Amino acid sequence: MDRAIIETYGCTLNQSDSDMAKSILSGEGVYVRTGKAQNPRKEDYVIINTCTVKKPTEQKILARLKSLSSQGCRIIVTGCMASANRDLILGAAPSASIISTSNMHRIGEALEEIRARGRVDYYGYSRIDKAALARENFGVICRIPISEGCLSSCSFCETKFARGPLNSFSDKLIAKAVEMAVGRGAKEIELTSQDVGAYGLDCGTDIAELLLDLSCIPGDFRIRVGMLNPEHLPKYFDRLISAFADRRIYRFVHLPLQSASNKVLRDMERGYTIEQFCGHLDELRSKVSGISIETDIIAGYPTESREDFAKSMDFIENYRPTFTNVSKFSMRPHAKASKLKQIQNGEVKARSSEMSRLARQVQHSDLSTLIGTTESVLITEETRRSITGRDDSYRIVAIPLNASGCSLGDRVKVRITGNTSVCLLGEICGQ
Repeated sequence: MDRAIIETYGCTLNQSDSDMAKSILSGEGVYVRTGKAQNPRKEDYVIINTCTVKKPTEQKILARLKSLSSQGCRIIVTGCMASANRDLILGAAPSASIISTSNMHRIGEALEEIRARGRVDYYGYSRIDKAALARENFGVICRIPISEGCLSSCSFCETKFARGPLNSFSDKLIAKAVEMAVGRGAKEIELTSQDVGAYGLDCGTDIAELLLDLSCIPGDFRIRVGMLNPEHLPKYFDRLISAFADRRIYRFVHLPLQSASNKVLRDMERGYTIEQFCGHLDELRSKVSGISIETDIIAGYPTESREDFAKSMDFIENYRPTFTNVSKFSMRPHAKASKLKQIQNGEVKARSSEMSRLARQVQHSDLSTLIGTTESVLITEETRRSITGRDDSYRIVAIPLNASGCSLGDRVKVRITGNTSVCLLGEICGQ
C-alpha cells in the first residue's frame, strides 16, 4: 500500500485543500496521515502544501524542502508557492513534483504518474468547483471551501497571482457539503476562501445570500465565516447583519484593516477608507450583540510614515479589536509593493514589536472583563493539557483536561475564571 504524509502551511483554505487531498487519496487506497513527516521512508510520498503570504514562512518551507530532498524523499509540492514561486521550489528540491492550487484535485493521478516516470508538473490555472469534490469529515470541525481567487489587487499580496481570478463555487454544492458534514457529526463548519467577502460576486450572488441559504439546514452546529475584504461590505452589509440573527452563525467577523492611514490604504489599493471601515465596525457592534472583531494590520509598509504608523496604533487603542494580527511588511516577488523603496528592516521590526505589544495589552484587558461570566462553549480541540472550544463569539476558551469531563463536540456551560491575551480560561459548570 502506498503511504502519503501531508504537511500543511498557511491558512484555512490550504488546510481545506489538504483535507480534499486526504479524502481523494484515501478513496484510492493510499494510507494518508497529516502532520510533520518524521523520519519518512524513501518510498513515502511527502506532500508539502505551501503558503507564500510571508517571507519567513517561505524560508521555513524552503529549508524543509532542502532537508527532505537531501533524504531522497518523493516530494510533491502544492499550495500557493507551487503556483507563484515554482523556481524557488525547484532550487530547493530539484526532483520535487509540482501541483498548482487549482490542480490539487489531480493528486491521485499525480501519484500514478510519479510511479511511472519519476515526477510530474501540473502547472497552470484550472477553473474547477472544489465544492463538488469528495471530502470526508475528519472530526468535529469541517472546513468547506466556497471560492478561490479574489477580485482585489492589493499591492502587497501575491496570493492572487497564485490562485488566479475569483472562482465562486456552486451554492447548492456548498449546501450539500454542509449537510453531509453535519450528518457525519461535524459541529463547526468553517467557510473558507481567499476572500469570503468576494464570494458570489462573479455569478450573481454573495456571502450574505449563501449564509441565509445555509441557515435552512437543520442541525445543531456552528458556522464560522472566514476573512472578508472590507471593500465588498457595502454590496451586502445589511443582509449580512440579518444573517447573524441565526444563532448557529458565530458572532464573529474577520475584517483585515491593514492600515488606519488613508494614504497608505490608497497605496495598498485596498478600496476603502478608514472612515468607512470604522463605520462598519460601529454598525456591527451596535446591531450584532457580542460580536468579536478580528483584524490584520501590516507594520512597515514602504510608504508608511511614522505618522501613518501612529494612526494604526491609535485605531487599536480606540477601536479595540478583539484580536489583531500584526505582520511585518514582507516583500513578495510578484507584488507591486516589492518595487518600492523599502523601510529599513530594523525600523519595520521595531514598529511591528511596538504594535504587537499594544495589541496584546488591549486583548488581555478586554478579555479580562469576561471573568466571572458564564459562556456556552462548543468543545472542538484537545491538547495534552487542556480541552479547548469556542464560545458563541468565537473566542477560544481553554479548560484543564483533567477537570473537563467532556468530549469533542460537546456543548457545555463554562464559568470564565481567567484569561491570557489570546484566550479565556474556565471551568465547566453545566451542560
